[in-house]
Amino acid sequence: MPFTEFETARIEATMSDFMAKRRPPVEIRDKLDLGYRIEGQSVVILSIRPFWRDPSETTEEPAAKATYTRKTDRWKIYWQRADLKWHAYPPHPEAVLFEEFLAIVDEDEHGCFWG
Repeated sequence: MPFTEFETARIEATMSDFMAKRRPPVEIRDKLDLGYRIEGQSVVILSIRPFWRDPSETTEEPAAKATYTRKTDRWKIYWQRADLKWHAYPPHPEAVLFEEFLAIVDEDEHGCFWG
C-alpha cells in the first residue's frame, strides 16, 4: 500500500531539508548530484551522475533505502552491496522515525551509504 497523501507530503518536506544539507554545490551538480525516489512503501536515496559511456545521459546509483512497515510502525534500513542487492544495515536495521533513518545515512559511520 503506497503512502497516503499526508505521508508523502511529510516525506517530501523532510527530504527537501536533507537534500539542502547533502547535495553538492550547484557548480558541480551536472557531474554529481543527489536525488530520491518514493517507491511504494520505500524511499530510495540516489546519487546521480553522467553515464560513463555517454555523458549526455545520466545514471542513478542507489545509496540508501528505507521501507516503512505499518504493522510494526518502523522504518527498515537497507544499503546496497556490491552484489547490487539490498541488505539490512546491521548497525541500525530499523528506525522509529524517518528522520532517524536520514540521520543514520548522513552519519554513515561504517561507510556503507556514501563509500
